[in-house]
Amino acid sequence: MRKTGLFFLIGIFAISIQVKADEGMWLLSMLEGYTIEDMQSKGFKLTAEDIYSVNQACLKDAVVIFGGGCTGEMISGDGLLLTNHHCGYGVIQSHSSVENDYLSDGFWAMNRDEELPNPGLSVRFLRYMKDVGDKVLEGVYDESSLKDREAQINTNIANIVQEANEGGKYEALVRPMFYGNQYFLFVYERFNDVRLVGAPPSSVGNFGRDNDNWMWPRHTGDFSMFRVYADANNKPAEYSEDNVPYSPRKFFEISTDGIQEGDFTMLLGYPGSTEQFLYSKALENMMNRSLPLKIDLRTQRLAVMDKYMKTSDKVRIQYASKYRGVSNAWKKWQGVIKGLERMNALQRKLDYEKRIKDWVSKNDSRKEKYQFVFDDFDDIYSEMTEFQKVYDLMAEAIFAVESFGMMKRIESYVKDTVSEQDFRNRLDNMYKNYHMPIDRDMLAVMLRNYRENAPDSYMPEVFNVIDNKFKGDEKAYAYKAFNKSFIQSRESIDKLVEIYIKNPKRALRKLSKDPILLCVNEFHEIFSDIRPSISMAYNSLDHLYKTYVQAIFEFEPDVIHYPDANFTMRLTYGQVEGYEPRDAVIYDYYTTLSGVIEKSKEGKHDYVISDKLLGLYKTKNYGDFGVNDTMKVCFTASNHTSGGNSGSPVIDANGRLIGINFDRNWHGTMSDEMYDPDMCRNISVDIRYILFIIDKYADAGYLLDEMVLVD
Repeated sequence: MRKTGLFFLIGIFAISIQVKADEGMWLLSMLEGYTIEDMQSKGFKLTAEDIYSVNQACLKDAVVIFGGGCTGEMISGDGLLLTNHHCGYGVIQSHSSVENDYLSDGFWAMNRDEELPNPGLSVRFLRYMKDVGDKVLEGVYDESSLKDREAQINTNIANIVQEANEGGKYEALVRPMFYGNQYFLFVYERFNDVRLVGAPPSSVGNFGRDNDNWMWPRHTGDFSMFRVYADANNKPAEYSEDNVPYSPRKFFEISTDGIQEGDFTMLLGYPGSTEQFLYSKALENMMNRSLPLKIDLRTQRLAVMDKYMKTSDKVRIQYASKYRGVSNAWKKWQGVIKGLERMNALQRKLDYEKRIKDWVSKNDSRKEKYQFVFDDFDDIYSEMTEFQKVYDLMAEAIFAVESFGMMKRIESYVKDTVSEQDFRNRLDNMYKNYHMPIDRDMLAVMLRNYRENAPDSYMPEVFNVIDNKFKGDEKAYAYKAFNKSFIQSRESIDKLVEIYIKNPKRALRKLSKDPILLCVNEFHEIFSDIRPSISMAYNSLDHLYKTYVQAIFEFEPDVIHYPDANFTMRLTYGQVEGYEPRDAVIYDYYTTLSGVIEKSKEGKHDYVISDKLLGLYKTKNYGDFGVNDTMKVCFTASNHTSGGNSGSPVIDANGRLIGINFDRNWHGTMSDEMYDPDMCRNISVDIRYILFIIDKYADAGYLLDEMVLVD
C-alpha cells in the first residue's frame, strides 16, 4: 500500500528560486537558507537563531497571541506588554461606564496596584514548533477512503497533542500547511493573569475611527498596554493578588532612532487567514456574489446600530466594540473587491490555471494524478452556489440578531438545570451590552433581507406567519414578537428565572412557546439541513486543494511558496516605503501630528481631539521623541500582513522595536487572495509617538523607566 502525503515539497528551499518582492508569511523554523539570506541581503543584521531557537532566548519569545485574535509584544523584564488599542478595545470597554468612560477619556494606572484585572483575557507564548508530518500521516494511505483517512489523521494528531501537552503544562496544536501536504506542531504556554495598564483616549487610540479605517494617510495612536502576571516561580497562574509581574525569556529593546524610507523592517505575529491558492471559481463567487451580499447586509446592520448609538452615551459604550467589529470587515471587503478588479485577478487566475491544465495534459502520468482536480473543482463550486448563499445569509443576517443566540443559550441553561446564581450571573453578562430596540429593529431588517435573497426552498414557516397575520410586514412581526418574548427586558427574563427556580420543567414549557425562540429554531432547522452538504463540500475541497498544491509545486519547481496563514506565528519582511495608488497621487511613507491637527479642524466627529493634545502640539512639547519640532505618528512598509497581525511588533534590522502594526492600506486589502508589491502596505504607529503619548500626554513616564530605549 502506498503511503499518502509523502509528496516532497519540491523547490520550497531550492537555491535557484523566484519570489515576489516582500511577499510571504514564513514559518520561523524554516528560515535557514533562502529566506534568512534574502533578509540579510536587504539589511537584516541578525541570524535565524536570533529569531527562532529552542536552545536560547530569541525574538519569538517576546511575541504573544493576545486574547483570541491579535498579537502583542513584551517590552520590559517586568511583564509589560504592548498591543493595539483596537485589540484591547473590548477589555477597555468592559471597564467603562458613563461615570468612568475609559473609551473616551483613556485609562492609566499610575502604579501597579491600580492595574485592572481582566477575567477571561490571556496571552500565549510559543515555546516551540516542529514538523510532525510523518507522525500525522502514519497509517494513512492513498487507497483509504476520505473518511478513513480523516479518522486516522485525527487519531494521530490527538496522540501528538496529548504527548506535547505534558499533562496540561502546555497547550499544543497541530496545524496543516499547504492543505495537508505538511503538518506542524505548535506548543504554547498560556498566562491567564493579564491586567490593563494603560490606554489612550479613543481620540488618540481610535483617531479617525471608521472614516480612516483601512485608509492611508493615517494618524492613529493605535496602542494599549497590559502587564502579564505569574506566580512566585514565574509560572502561569490564575489571577491572584499574590501574583507578581512575569519575567519573560525575551523582551524587545525599543529604538528611538526613527525610521527612514528604504529601511529594512520585519514583523513577527499571527496572521489569521490567506487564500493565495484559491481556485478561479471560488474567486469569482467571492467577488461577484458573496462579498457584495455581505457588504449590503452589514451596511444595514451598521445603520441600525448607529441610529441608537447617537441617542445615548450608554448605548454608544455598549455597542462600541460590536459596531467596530461589524464595520471593520465591511470596509475591508469593499477594498478587496476593488483591489481584485484592479489587478484583473480573475483573469489572471484563469490564465494561470490554463497553463497548469496544458502542462498536465501533455503527460499521461500527470493526467492520471491531476486531471480530475479541475473537473471536480468546477462541479463542486457550481453545486455550492445556492447553499453558500443561504449560509452567507444565515451568518450575516439571521445569526446577527443577538436575541437569537441569547435565547438558545437560555434554553440550554434551563435544560442543563444550572444553579440559580449561575443563571443570573450569565444573564448579567448577556444584558450588560445589550439594547433590545437595536435587536428588535435588526430582526425586522434581517428578516426582510433573508426573504428577498434566499431561494424559496429555504424559507421557514415564520414568513407565512408574517404574511398571514402581519400583512407581510416584518417590522410589525418583530415588534409583536419582542413584546411577547421573555428576552424583551431583564425584568421579563427574571420572571422566567423565578419560574425556573420553582419548576424547571414548567419554565422549559413556557420557554418553548417564546416567539423569538420559535423563530430562531426554524432557521436552525434549515441551517442543520444544509450543514452536511456544506461540510461534505469543504472536506472534498480540502482534498482537492491538497492535490492542486502538489501540482503547483511540480509545475513550478523553482518557485518558492509559503503556506497560507492559519493563525500560527509567521515572519514577514520588507522595507519602509510609500506607494502611488493612482495617477498623479503619491503617498509618503509617514504622517505627523500636524496631520492630526489639520484633520481636527474639519469638524468631523471622527477627528475630535483633546485640548491637551492640541496644547502639546502648539508648544512642541514632544520630549525626546520629536524630530526638528515634528512628531511623527504612523508609517507604511511593504510587510505582508493579514488579520491577526494587529499588534504585531515592527522590528528594525537590529531586532529592535520601531512600531506596532495595526492595519493595511485599503488599496492592498486584497492581499489575502493576491499580493501586489506595488500597492500592498502595512500601516504601523511609530513607537516614538507611543512613547510621547505615554510620557507627555498621559503623564505616565514611570512606565518608560522599565523599558530599554536605544538611540
